[in-house]
Amino acid sequence: MQKIKAGIVQFDVSLGDVDRNVSVVQRRLRHLSDRGVRLVVLPEMWSSGFANDRLVAFARATPDVLKVLATESKKAGITIIGSLPEQSDAGIYNTAYVVDRGAVCADYRKVHLFTPTAEERYFISGDEAVVASTSLGMIGLMICYDLRFPELCRVLALRGAWMIVVMAQWPAVRVSHWDLLLRARAVENQTFVLGANRSGRDDVVYGGHSRIVSPNGEVLARASKRSGTISAVIDPAVLTQARKQIPCLEQIVGSPFLDGKVKSSRSRRREL
Repeated sequence: MQKIKAGIVQFDVSLGDVDRNVSVVQRRLRHLSDRGVRLVVLPEMWSSGFANDRLVAFARATPDVLKVLATESKKAGITIIGSLPEQSDAGIYNTAYVVDRGAVCADYRKVHLFTPTAEERYFISGDEAVVASTSLGMIGLMICYDLRFPELCRVLALRGAWMIVVMAQWPAVRVSHWDLLLRARAVENQTFVLGANRSGRDDVVYGGHSRIVSPNGEVLARASKRSGTISAVIDPAVLTQARKQIPCLEQIVGSPFLDGKVKSSRSRRREL
């Protein structure tokens, strides 16, 4: 693996306006590719937002949206990752697509649906952790609420991901959690973490604060709450050094906790 320049597009997703959102993304992709960026991450449900009463129509538009991304990817030589509604026989998934060298090379269906906003009424959940094999190396995929589940991120790291990408529509009221969890996932798994959040508002005010975080927890690039782009150089040597200095991932193998060897305090109680 070599150093790469990665970028994030943070913007105010226009609810239900696929054409406008695609146009915004195309401009931002060209802006970043002109600056040498090879990986671009987009927010969750970036083509339509959570216009849940019209999800079927927006999911039907997703193949055409992916064709646009494939064209941009091939023309600029960039890898693009973002979440879109996906129609299936079972229902609608919130799916992250990885477009690499002009083609979709992987997809991940959001596992953890956000019950406080009743996502389970409109979407069905995925059941598989996905590490995408790309021209830039192995990239783990997570969507929004997934960030609160450390076991998913750990699985991605153990399966070889050197970068974890998180796409989100995370609200401003809890943006401090977003900032904290991105760094926590990076440090505990010794991976680069790229968090692409949206900005602006619809029924909710969104937090922005997109971040690129190193395996040491250093924030390499950060956005404010406004729309814009950020970028940073991702150096695999930093990851290698972090894991060499503190080899905690190696020491997971053989951990007694993996075999369920955990005793409760009651089982250890002795009368004195």
